[in-house]
Amino acid sequence: MKAKTFLAEIPCIVAYKDSNTFDTKKDIIITEERIALYLNGTKIISTMSIPIDQDAHAVGFLLSEGVIEKIEDITNIHVSDDGLSVFIDSKINEDNISNLYHEKTLTSGCCVGVTGNFEGKITEKFISSQMKISINKIWKLIEEFDSSNELFKLTGCVHQAVLCLENNKYVKSEDVGRHNAIDKVVGKAKLNNLDTSSAILLVSGRLSMEMIMKAGMHDIPIIISRAATTQLGIKTAQMLGITLIGFARDDKLNIYTHPARIVL
Repeated sequence: MKAKTFLAEIPCIVAYKDSNTFDTKKDIIITEERIALYLNGTKIISTMSIPIDQDAHAVGFLLSEGVIEKIEDITNIHVSDDGLSVFIDSKINEDNISNLYHEKTLTSGCCVGVTGNFEGKITEKFISSQMKISINKIWKLIEEFDSSNELFKLTGCVHQAVLCLENNKYVKSEDVGRHNAIDKVVGKAKLNNLDTSSAILLVSGRLSMEMIMKAGMHDIPIIISRAATTQLGIKTAQMLGITLIGFARDDKLNIYTHPARIVL
């Protein structure tokens, strides 16, 4: 696959309130593309996202939706030369893929997402992980998360997702959509055969129900966000056994569910 840029320099006029003056500059912006996903030769969906880590994005999305049940079911992954199409051959769950075509739910995403996995096995599971983490370690992770988001500092236009795994391994992804960022980071982990059942997921965006369910599909026991969560997000985390932390910024954080994993 040829490398495809996702940054562009665009001229703009800057207005300054205090001095009531104007200036010209070149602004660095994100370029998003429509990426098509083909599964077993059939196009199933297109997403608007940054044209990077397209294979991980596709894998993460399909695993999160339960269309592909485990990474070992995938027999082939190919990204087109222009970076705008992903082709996957895999054993699939026919019931779950039919949900994608059946009744779609428009999610409360910054870039409107689509999901079909709100019913079924995900609502029946409970993550009983005995994982513990100290509050001091959480503060350290938040500090590292904030300092590592270079693309946001450059453009102000992306969400970030980071998986903190055992043995100090980290997986990171960024995208214009917060759902995309999570799918990408999970896809990267699964493509590298990394276990997410003892992972901590840090995200920059708000935590609505579908974000929690994505984590639940991969048995992630702890989610931390710099932003807010919704009432249904909290309810879903409580139901799935996920420790949910929001507003992790400015020297404070809110622990909403399953606080026993946090050691003071």
